Amino acid sequence: MIKLHDTYFKPFLSEAKIQSAVKKIAEKIAVDYKDQTPIFIGVLNGSFMFVSDFLKFYPYNCEVSFVKLSSYQGLTSTGIVETLLDVSEDIEGRSVIILEDIVDTGRTLQSLIHMFSKTNVKEFKIASLFFKSEIYNGEYTVDYVGIEIPNKYIVGYGLDYKELGRNLKEVYQISKKHMINLVLFGKPGAGKGTQAEFLKEKYNLKHISTGDLFRYNMKNDTKLGKLAKSYIDRGDLVPDEVTIKMLEDAVESNPDASGFIFDGFPRTAAQAEALDKFLATKNMKIDATIALEANDEVLIQRLLERGKESGRTDDQDEDKIRNRFDEYNQKTAPLKHYYEEQGKFHSVNGIGAIDEITHRLGKVIEEL
Repeated sequence: MIKLHDTYFKPFLSEAKIQSAVKKIAEKIAVDYKDQTPIFIGVLNGSFMFVSDFLKFYPYNCEVSFVKLSSYQGLTSTGIVETLLDVSEDIEGRSVIILEDIVDTGRTLQSLIHMFSKTNVKEFKIASLFFKSEIYNGEYTVDYVGIEIPNKYIVGYGLDYKELGRNLKEVYQISKKHMINLVLFGKPGAGKGTQAEFLKEKYNLKHISTGDLFRYNMKNDTKLGKLAKSYIDRGDLVPDEVTIKMLEDAVESNPDASGFIFDGFPRTAAQAEALDKFLATKNMKIDATIALEANDEVLIQRLLERGKESGRTDDQDEDKIRNRFDEYNQKTAPLKHYYEEQGKFHSVNGIGAIDEITHRLGKVIEEL
């Protein structure tokens, strides 16, 4: 996911797929024009990367020129095509092949054909890397097509959104809804795990529990697992950098997630800053931190009951439970302040039926 100005875009076409399409067009044209010296005319600004890569694949003599047309402002076409730069070469009697980055409705194409119809060219053909066939209503045939795509706004590989994104090697598709990334707080027994399961299903979020990450990495003897275990075996705290690296791996291994629920991290303001810095490198951010609030006495009774079923010793001793609550309060206070300053801290009543609590959490998320 990337952000250009105020709009989010998600990955659509890889660099490898684009290059394969460019090569396919070049090879087809090479077969048709190997005994001629055609003139290729790129349509600026969008076609500059396409033209550059196309020429690397084209094996025969050719000439190159450019025209500049425009019909877009922001995300939508104005319907008015302006000629900003005309072709300077003498093309009379020549075989001309237009290299378009994208053909959608065909308005720009119609203007090009009208322009060249006055020049008495020998032959005129059109090649387009991307083609939106479902909305094309032009009367002329697009002779060479790289990839047919749906009618969605795309950026990258020469295509822009308000002049940003042209330099990207991949192509991205507009995403109407940006990712939702949450930090879930709550004292032991507050029901974070239960609610995380419901939320991840409802909003297609990936639940990342640091406890689960540590167990997975140590059980599978990964490099990070070995490193974490070495600190634990010495009785030392695992450094934040190790935990952050585990989180990075988890995020990067789920590129199609609509967002993430971070459970058990961050625990300090320093960790929160580290998480923010990492997410920024991915054009992501924490959208909200949600604390499940519940009366201590209610939670104590809940944990004592849980301890009878699970056999966990730390859920069977009231003093130990209260100590865990004290530790939570001490650690969470500065973290709460950190997110309150960003306007991202939300407190939700964690007492009630599971579906009632899920509904309260959903209201917070849907207002983001």
